[in-house]
Amino acid sequence: MKICIIGTGYVGLVTGVCFSDLGHNVVCVDNNIKKIENLKKGFIPIFEPGLDELVKKNYKAKRLNFTNDITYSVKKSNLIFICVGTPTKKKSYSADLSQIFSVVNVISKNINKFKIIITKSTVPVTTGDKIEKLISQKKSKKLFSVVSNPEFLREGEAIRDFMYPDRIVVGTSNSKANSLLKSLYEPIIKRGGKYLNTSRRAAELIKYSSNSFLATKISFINEIANLCEKVNVDIQDISVGMGLDSRIGSRFLRAGPGYGGSCFPKDTRALLNTAKKFNTKLSIINSAVKSNEKRNDILFSKIKKISKGKIFKKRITFLGVTFKPNTDDMRESPALKLIPKLHKQGAKISYYDPSGLKISFKTYKNVIFYNKISSACKNSDLIILHTEWNEFRNLNFKKLVGHNRFSVYDMRNIYSQKKMSNNGIKYFKI
Repeated sequence: MKICIIGTGYVGLVTGVCFSDLGHNVVCVDNNIKKIENLKKGFIPIFEPGLDELVKKNYKAKRLNFTNDITYSVKKSNLIFICVGTPTKKKSYSADLSQIFSVVNVISKNINKFKIIITKSTVPVTTGDKIEKLISQKKSKKLFSVVSNPEFLREGEAIRDFMYPDRIVVGTSNSKANSLLKSLYEPIIKRGGKYLNTSRRAAELIKYSSNSFLATKISFINEIANLCEKVNVDIQDISVGMGLDSRIGSRFLRAGPGYGGSCFPKDTRALLNTAKKFNTKLSIINSAVKSNEKRNDILFSKIKKISKGKIFKKRITFLGVTFKPNTDDMRESPALKLIPKLHKQGAKISYYDPSGLKISFKTYKNVIFYNKISSACKNSDLIILHTEWNEFRNLNFKKLVGHNRFSVYDMRNIYSQKKMSNNGIKYFKI
């Protein structure tokens, strides 16, 4: 099939590359000229294990191409996937759909034969209806079908999630569109991916509901962790004890600094905004959002307590600053609030992250990136394990720091309290 992917961000690039690897002819479109030129040279703009190899392989095989020409790409393709960003609007909980409708406007002008227009971007329920209405003002409904096909890709696991998904959700009542989408995903269905055909509105809402439920699990276990701190109980015992119940499951029951990234924060907020428009209260999800927002203050208070209220001129090292391992994504990372707060209190902050320097901290005079763990940790007063990258799991802290007057605050509960205490290390965990 001839596929056009509009948007070469995280979702668009992974989707396009994986479809090309399944044997389809794919063109990825973006209005960023430099980004497209870099992709043609094999330079990948995101940190995702295995993606660079697949890009080079399929580009060389001429199944995958990159361009800035959206008009030509739309005209030549049968399936058009919209994969542009839908961030939260400033000073609002609503999703910014300006990129979606900008793309739809271009598509509507270039429909020259039957096209299936698929929203991969996460969009509020009824967005597909609005897209259909806009296009039908310029083209006959016989020439197109608007489908919702939400993505369920985890950063750091995106290729595996695409090729071996739990489910493939396709929202359409158009039998021709459903048949073509099922054919497109047939190799993945044969591997065990469950294909679910729903209404378009249901597909849009499945994505938001899924992310909001997972975000709620994270907020829930973090609130239980707050109680554990008060009654001196190990939160990991609680997580294991709960997770063994098959009705609950252990995934997303790990206490930590709170959820972040490109999906959970914006999607929970957008769902609350949608509910408000339809005069519906989502009190559980609202509580999860508020709890996650307060999480940073709780962590900051714990850092102050560990430092005995003396943060000024303390040398604090962050190991990992991304919201999760195996990605370079800083969106909504807890570090984005913690580091500026500590900097404001006069702390000298160093950080190391395997994904490299972060422009988010470039304006802070006393926030310094080091490209080696040893350099970042040297002479530290406090080491904060913020992101659970695998290379942080077996560190000799005393050797790295060079003295014994330091503390470790493990926000991911990577290490054993007993072992750290036996090694004479002042160790604090969630």
